[in-house]
Amino acid sequence: MSPNALRPLKVGLLLPETEGQMNGATARWSDLLAMTQAAEAIGFDSVWVTDHLIQRGPEGERGMWECWSLISAIAAITSRVEIGTLVLSTSFRNPAYLAKMADTVEEISGGRLILGLGAGWNEPEYRAFGYPFDHRVDRFEEAMAIITGLLRDGHIDYQGRYSEAIDCVLRPRGPRPEGPPIMVGTSGSGPRMLRLAARFADQWNLWFRTFNNRLDELIALQDGVVAACREVGRDPDTLARTAAIKIEVGEHGPSSMSTDPITGSADKIAATLRQYAAAGISHVQVWPEPNTLEGIAAFEPIFTALDQ
Repeated sequence: MSPNALRPLKVGLLLPETEGQMNGATARWSDLLAMTQAAEAIGFDSVWVTDHLIQRGPEGERGMWECWSLISAIAAITSRVEIGTLVLSTSFRNPAYLAKMADTVEEISGGRLILGLGAGWNEPEYRAFGYPFDHRVDRFEEAMAIITGLLRDGHIDYQGRYSEAIDCVLRPRGPRPEGPPIMVGTSGSGPRMLRLAARFADQWNLWFRTFNNRLDELIALQDGVVAACREVGRDPDTLARTAAIKIEVGEHGPSSMSTDPITGSADKIAATLRQYAAAGISHVQVWPEPNTLEGIAAFEPIFTALDQ
């Protein structure tokens, strides 16, 4: 869905759904609406929302708008960009019901959803909202079996230790018979999550903190993806590689996303994106600094350089 066929990889925008992320301000729906429409108009290939309920830590307490509600609204007010979750915690929603939700957003968007999924990691939000934090990867594996079975086949009969879907069907189906592409995020996870990504996913994703926003570190981590695919008997080339990255495009206040950004002129940033594509990355989700309408507008010369 890239607006330019010469673009070497897809470039998405991460929206600031969390308190204080819009260059120190908190984005309201009116802000997120304007930013989404600006991203689509200026040439981004996708827009993304992360999935948390509350964050508590050394930086204090921050809240955020709920991911799936935003995704549903974004599907209705866009017409071209892909829409993704980066990544949705399978711990927070019944897996069969989540598949139903995903197929409905597929219909609303006309087949533009990328369903990014993960096992979750932030224990304080589990405790605050009453979700169990134990055996997260076991629970994730069962959830993935149900979600992928329903979205790809339309039916599943599954009973596990933590989840079940007995004689469950998806009807009606969205515009893609096989459902949306499924992405698995494995940031900070061990080899088991990589194997589950290789087993279930169409795409694999890493968050920029995991590889310090450095391409050389990201390249090194791809060896684990190749090994996981071979371990489950899959051609590694069939698992698309994606990564969230941070790019500085203008003056900004202190960032809550502590990682050194990619910097430079529009031509230099475009050249860096080409390096990501050459390394096998097919889609990047960009956190711009500042993450504002002005930050989005600053990508126009970057896309001009990238699309040549």
